[in-house]
Amino acid sequence: MRVGLGRDVHRLAPGRRLLLGGVCISEECGCVAHSDGDCLIHALMDALLGAAALPDIGVLFPCDDEKNRGRDSCKMLREVVKMVRNRRFRIVNVDLMIQLEAPPVNPFFSAIRERLSPLLGSEGSVIGLKATTAEGLDSVGNGKAVEVFCVCLLEEEI
Repeated sequence: MRVGLGRDVHRLAPGRRLLLGGVCISEECGCVAHSDGDCLIHALMDALLGAAALPDIGVLFPCDDEKNRGRDSCKMLREVVKMVRNRRFRIVNVDLMIQLEAPPVNPFFSAIRERLSPLLGSEGSVIGLKATTAEGLDSVGNGKAVEVFCVCLLEEEI
C-alpha cells in the first residue's frame, strides 16, 4: 500500500470559468492558471504521482511549455493514471477537501464523481469529497483563491 498527498491553490479572477473535477462550478469567477486551472484535478494528480514515487505535475506538465497553455486537466489526469497503472498500482481510494468561500460546491459532488470515476477507472464510491470555507481568513477566506487537498491510497498489483 502507498499513500500520496497533493495540494493545489489558484488565485481567482472575474470572467473565468471555475472548474473542479472537470465540472464547471461557475462561469463568473475562476482560476488564474496556465492550464485550465482545475485545482481539484491538479491536487489529485500530485497525490497519485507521489504515492507512485513519480515526478510531480510541475515536472510532467510544466507551465513554461506552451503545449500546456489552456490544457484540459482531465486529459492530463488520464496520462497520470496510465503512468500509475504502468507502475502496477491500483487506486484504492482518493479523498479530496475543497476550500472555497463561494459558490457552494456540495451540489456538484455527484457530477464531479461521475466525471472522475471513468478517468480513475474506479467507481464513484472510491472518491471522497468534502468542502469547507476558510472562515474569512487568508486569501481563500477572502474569496481570492481556491485550495484543494487530496490524499490517495494505492495498492500494488501482484
